[in-house]
Amino acid sequence: MGMKEQRQSTILSLIQKNEIETQEDLAAALENQGFSVTQATVSRDIRELKLTKVASKLGGQKYVALANYEQQVSEKVIRVFKDAFVGMDVAGNIIVIRTLTGMGNAVASAIDAFNLEEIVGTLAGDDTIFCAIRTTDHIKVVMNQFKDILSS
Repeated sequence: MGMKEQRQSTILSLIQKNEIETQEDLAAALENQGFSVTQATVSRDIRELKLTKVASKLGGQKYVALANYEQQVSEKVIRVFKDAFVGMDVAGNIIVIRTLTGMGNAVASAIDAFNLEEIVGTLAGDDTIFCAIRTTDHIKVVMNQFKDILSS
């Protein structure tokens, strides 16, 4: 493993274990691990590793690896959808989804996060969601995608 790979692997490990808020903090943490780095190097590593900042528990921001973060988000979103989904029915170009009481908004948000292009929009009540589909031809496609998610 080259120096760059070692350094970038160390960065990923550092941001997982610590809430690192700034490039300066990251550079200092790397120095503590025995790496001699410049701001330019750290900045390039951040870009190459596709690090992004998200809200930290302490109210500040912290670096995360975008791929890992998106993975966590999608797993969480899928879990909400699966846990609260009760059933679905069709009315014209609208899929009517039933959820557990009080879970309409959470499931609608999950559906929005799936970013399915056939879905024009969602409207959530307490335990019911109207999911407007672009055309009636797309209804089966979307319902099958929901079924795939439910059985994953």
